[in-house]
Parts: sequence; structure tokens; C-alpha cells
Amino acid sequence: FKQVFREVYILTDAERQSGDESARFAGHIVKQAQFNALATGRFWKQTRGGPWDGGHETDAHRTLAHHGITVLYATSPIEELGTTPYGMHEHLSTGTVRFYRQGPLQLTNLDPLVFSEIMRDVDLFVAVSSVSNDPDWQHRQHHTYWQDNSFGDLNQTAQTRRVVLESMVPKLKIAKQLSLSDRFLTVAGTLRTYHIHLGSGNILMDPNDQYLCIVSGAVRSKAVYLPFEGDARLTLILSKAFLLADDHKIKDATIMSQIQHAAAA
Repeated sequence: FKQVFREVYILTDAERQSGDESARFAGHIVKQAQFNALATGRFWKQTRGGPWDGGHETDAHRTLAHHGITVLYATSPIEELGTTPYGMHEHLSTGTVRFYRQGPLQLTNLDPLVFSEIMRDVDLFVAVSSVSNDPDWQHRQHHTYWQDNSFGDLNQTAQTRRVVLESMVPKLKIAKQLSLSDRFLTVAGTLRTYHIHLGSGNILMDPNDQYLCIVSGAVRSKAVYLPFEGDARLTLILSKAFLLADDHKIKDATIMSQIQHAAAA
């Protein structure tokens, strides 16, 4: 049951000291279209902004009528990353989360369940819509963000994913080729050893942590049965693990050229 693995978000020391705002999910670069779809699907309101009067108002809001609370997740357009063919900003930069009841609410005065569920929504928005999930995303001025979030510390969702994998890996057909570290699922293939990040699903290869780009459409594996449905990233990670465990059988020329280049290096 998915509920058994439900993430719980507890106030951090930094949030207690900040008073009325949480910066836990600030400083991310997200794709506005995905962010909007996720937010509206979770009963938030977010106006897709663009380079017009008022187009900078891209914050996400949610009203919790039962509690008399309004939540605001601040975002701002990143103009230098361009617009869609429909004239809307492609990307947003995320800011802080605040709670209001007439005025700003102190985080320590919130119902812990309300805080946890709202932060769970925000974590979902960032985890899915962050550009760190896009292996083809190339904007040099923001490369540090992509690198840090593609292979950095795990967020709450990814930590839960790791717990699930701890119980699953020993039962898999390729278990002898797999090992778990704090941030990666490591796959010992025939040609290379691969480290799949448990947050982004991106891959580093030995030697020298060379990046391996595999777009999701290139992953073709047998059905992977999960203990619950709903985590597409876990499915993707396991599919990549099965693919790379038999790396000598891969026929995709783009993938093999990267693997063979690493081997030659």
C-alpha cells in the first residue's frame, strides 16, 4: 500500500528560526508547463506567466478552507531561458513557502499535518518539474544547478524511494549486480559500472564519473512490479538498472557510443 511509504515532513531547525517562511524548496529551476500541470492537479492555482503586463505573477496558491489558511509558493520567471511558442516563460525559479490567515503565520503555530501535506505537494512539484530530470537540458549559465541537483543530496521523496529499494533489490533477478549507497543504485554491467541517482534517475559511469545520457524512450525492459503504483521515477530507475545490467546486449547506437567512449578513455 502506497500509504505505508507516505512521506512525512517535519519542521527543521532552520524553519523554526525563520519564523513565517520555509526555504526548503527555494532556489530550484522548474519547467513552468509541468509545474502548472502538477499544481493545478493538486488543487493549487498558478497562472502561467509570460513577457506581458502581469506576466511575472507566477506564484502558486492553495486555499485550505477548512483551516482558514492560504498557502503561497513563490516563483519568478527566468527570462533569459526563453519562452514557449505560445509566448509563456519556459522556466521558473522557486522561492519560499508561506502560510497566511489574515497575516503571515508562524510555522511553529501550524498544525503539523497541514505543514507536512503542503510540503509534500511542493516536494512533488520540484521533484517532477525540475530541469535536473532532463538529461538534454543544456544552459551553461545554470549548469551548476543541474549538476548539483542531478547528483546531489536526496529530497524526502527520494529518501523514501531508497527505503523501498532496500527491500526490493535482494528479490530482483539482477540482485547480485546491484548495490545501494546513500544516493545511488550501482549497477555492475559487463562493460562498465553505473551509478543511478535515486532522485533524478541520471547516471554516472566508472571511470571518472562520466555522465551517461539515456532518454526515457530508449529504455525498453520487461514490466517491473512495484510494491505500489505512483512513483514513475522508481520505475524508470529500475528499468535503467535492468538495461545496464545487460549492457553488452544494448543495441541503441547513441547509448553504446557513450559507453564505448568511456571504455576507450
